[in-house]
Amino acid sequence: MITINNLKKAFGQTIASDIPSFQVNDGDILGLVGNNGAGKTTLFRMLLDLLKPDEGTVMLDDFNPAESEEWKASTGAYIDEGFLIDFLTPEEYFAFIGKITDMPQEAVDERLKDFERLAAGEIFGQKKLIRNLSAGNKQKVGIISALFNRPKLLILDEPFNFLDPSSQNVLKHVLTEYNRETGATILISSHNLQHTVDISTRIALLEKGKIIRDLPNTDGSSRSELEDYFETEA
Repeated sequence: MITINNLKKAFGQTIASDIPSFQVNDGDILGLVGNNGAGKTTLFRMLLDLLKPDEGTVMLDDFNPAESEEWKASTGAYIDEGFLIDFLTPEEYFAFIGKITDMPQEAVDERLKDFERLAAGEIFGQKKLIRNLSAGNKQKVGIISALFNRPKLLILDEPFNFLDPSSQNVLKHVLTEYNRETGATILISSHNLQHTVDISTRIALLEKGKIIRDLPNTDGSSRSELEDYFETEA
């Protein structure tokens, strides 16, 4: 469970986050949507203790990320390329993840088989450094790394970016099946309204750092309201 209280962050005169109270329940697939500058990435960075709030707190279960390391073992995240070690090949990168999490190489190799469809023959066995992969394949490496240790909480910022249509559909299946099989809580932000609505059980609409709507999304029920909002904004 994620609990947010009186969370505020500003950059100069620009309000990036102003959330009095918000809760994400265990097992939610929460989609964060909003136009550029709405505060989606800022919120994720505060959840992951990559950015300090000016005021307020976030709690991941019973842990404050700013005060504890306990939450890290059960959290997987990919925000941008800065999360990658790009002078390694994908195989070396995942071997490194396995080593620091006490996973034998045999177990690493077995785990990677779960992602062969998403990798689509373009990541493993290519003898390329991560830095030399296409933007889409770097994105896949980041997503796989976030899922690698079967986290209880998964945070992905714009995961559909750079992916071709087939890979986007595979990723939707991967995320919904992972949630179904494990009960993990998943947070995604995306400008792709269709994909976000397709997989989310709940939608938070952000505007200028504020969550202005918290919408249930049973069978895509939020779609019409969101389309009306973004058409008006456009």
